Amino acid sequence: MKKYTLKEVVSAATIKLSEAEIDSPALSAQLLAEKVFKLDRLKMIMEMNNPVEEELIQPFNDLVDRRAQGEPVAYILGQKEFYGIEFKVGAGVLIPRPETEEIVEHVLKKFNREHPFLFADFGTGSGILAVTIAKFFPKARGVAMDLSAGALAIARENAEKHSVADRVLFIQADFTESVFKDGIFDLVLANPPYLSTAELADISHEVAEFEPVSALVGGKQGDELIKGCAGHIAAALKSPGYMYMEIGYLQGRAGYEIFNAYDAFSGQVSVLPDISNHDRIIFAKKS
Repeated sequence: MKKYTLKEVVSAATIKLSEAEIDSPALSAQLLAEKVFKLDRLKMIMEMNNPVEEELIQPFNDLVDRRAQGEPVAYILGQKEFYGIEFKVGAGVLIPRPETEEIVEHVLKKFNREHPFLFADFGTGSGILAVTIAKFFPKARGVAMDLSAGALAIARENAEKHSVADRVLFIQADFTESVFKDGIFDLVLANPPYLSTAELADISHEVAEFEPVSALVGGKQGDELIKGCAGHIAAALKSPGYMYMEIGYLQGRAGYEIFNAYDAFSGQVSVLPDISNHDRIIFAKKS
């Protein structure tokens, strides 16, 4: 009986995913192979010409079939890296995006890692921002909220996994309502749904068909939830206090005007670009 090498198995998977017009077919095949054959990236390269265990070929092909249907690799693997940290993800939470990592970069520049502070995370999802900030700032404490009980369950698991569960409180709440007392947070992070209803039709089917619509779409215009939480963020922050919110790349002007309209932020709002020089983050300082 023919023994198939790792290279042959991965190549066949890459071809199948390419024919299915899947994003990044070669990378997808490699990541699935690492999972099934229990290899890291270096071993993948070193063992490409070695035969694979026959009983693992079908489980690998089953995962490839799921990917060929458009299911994101992160959901298949159950995990995704964010800022160098592995996070659990699953249906019901957005898959972490590289753009969101830039919020972490800004916070690392703004706050001293040895200083204590209190933060809030509006719309935490899988907890990537709250857990990452707590991990890098060992004296910080935070409250992270989301409407989805399923998302919060995953967020709590991620907090436990990275040993910050004792410093982050996860609550089920609507961030467009008044949840917190006035003037208690040094920092607010926010990544609200910001796609418009029309934009949903234009995004990749891998996103639209598998990731939760409620975490993607912010209303007919896309900025409804930004408007809905801006006043509550202004009230919840101390003076001085800081806010970083991820927005859609076409929402820079709208986001600026929403926050600058509040007396607490007036004249202290800026739009920060991402690595591709697209408008991506609204920064506001309360003084």
